[in-house]
Amino acid sequence: MSKTTRATQMLSKAGIVFTAVTYDYDPNAERIGLQAAQAIGAEPHLVLKTLMAEVDGKAVCVVVPSDREVSMKKLAAAFGGKSAQMMKPVDAERATGYHVGGISPFGQKKQVPTAIEIQSLGHDEVYMNGGQRGLQVRLSPRDAQAVLKAVAAPLVAE
Repeated sequence: MSKTTRATQMLSKAGIVFTAVTYDYDPNAERIGLQAAQAIGAEPHLVLKTLMAEVDGKAVCVVVPSDREVSMKKLAAAFGGKSAQMMKPVDAERATGYHVGGISPFGQKKQVPTAIEIQSLGHDEVYMNGGQRGLQVRLSPRDAQAVLKAVAAPLVAE
């Protein structure tokens, strides 16, 4: 497996310090983020999943802990919108240039507004998808927020 993807290239070009971590991706896992956490031996709240959604019909990227669900109401509010919904997998793949299970917030075909769960910024390091199935990058969540120009907001359902 190559550890060089559009995501890792973007991070390197931006001067972001990260470590690439590979694992055995299970395409049959019920929850991909939780399977990744287990496979790399990390706490689920430290493995952040990347989701694609639409707020008032416009594409957005959402980064939340793998053991939590996104609140559509909070997501819409984070972008000053009225309504939010998850993007269909085929549309997410088309928009990002990545396959589901390997969607990274970094190096997408077209960078869209991104929001990161505010609680995730309190950790020294988190894991995020590295741009392919079975690849995570370990990095500072503040560095990730900076390079993505991401909004930090409460996004998870209670």
